[in-house]
Amino acid sequence: MSQSPTIFDRELLRARQKRAQALGPATFLLDRVTEELSERLSVVLRQFDRAVDFGTPTDALRQMLGVSGKVGDIVAATSTGAAETIVDDAERPFAEASLDLVVSALALQFVNDLPGTLIQIRRALKPDGLLLAAMIGGDSLIELREAFADAESEVEGGISPRVSPFADIRDLGGLLQRAGFALPVIDSDRLTVRHDNPLALMRDLRAMGATNILTERRRTPLKRATLQRMLEIYARRFSDPDGRLRATFEIVWLTGWAPHESQQKPLKPGSATQRLADALNAREIPAGEKPGN
Repeated sequence: MSQSPTIFDRELLRARQKRAQALGPATFLLDRVTEELSERLSVVLRQFDRAVDFGTPTDALRQMLGVSGKVGDIVAATSTGAAETIVDDAERPFAEASLDLVVSALALQFVNDLPGTLIQIRRALKPDGLLLAAMIGGDSLIELREAFADAESEVEGGISPRVSPFADIRDLGGLLQRAGFALPVIDSDRLTVRHDNPLALMRDLRAMGATNILTERRRTPLKRATLQRMLEIYARRFSDPDGRLRATFEIVWLTGWAPHESQQKPLKPGSATQRLADALNAREIPAGEKPGN
């Protein structure tokens, strides 16, 4: 079996998240996601005996689950190694069909083998178990990407990866289906955050533990001329009338259920007992006939 490529340096990710916690984390995105996840979970009319928080960088989500009244045992989990094996606090993979709920906030975007991780989550869920997760989407930080790319191209004659790539929302629905989830739903929110300057944005990213962790990142320091040109491009293209600068974050939501016989299923082709035209009280136009004839 071929091993998935190692896109992210996860040891570096853990070190930077630890540094962010020590220095005082920027939690505005995580706070927003935690509140939204709480609202989404509140409309699910059932209890969950055992839940896992997969990879959320702080305990905010677990605290929310604890006061929700909907969850019994709550376990913090992470992934380890190139294979992204999901492990519990005893460093052992979760048993098949052992979990009722898996939640995750702003962690799955840094998983090297996302398809494999989703498959493992699906297998760890009991029938009718729920995955509810939020991750950073592909349209995030488009302003910073563009400014860095154009600045490097002008100053250095080429570009290098400065901002991590994030999954496109159009691909994630297919990944949930491939992993075996039933009733998969993908949707997204766009959040525009404003800063006084790009350096303030970069400080926030550092305080989120979300700076560049690509294994193919450039290891040499950023040139002063490139940084200065990036700041100029960003300010010229992405500033509001009051002078503050925009930064886009796309939050993609993944919802999927482990299959169960009680779940609603689509009808088989040809099994309908009523024509669509009759249901809509409309005249059916035979193929080849023009409307109005």
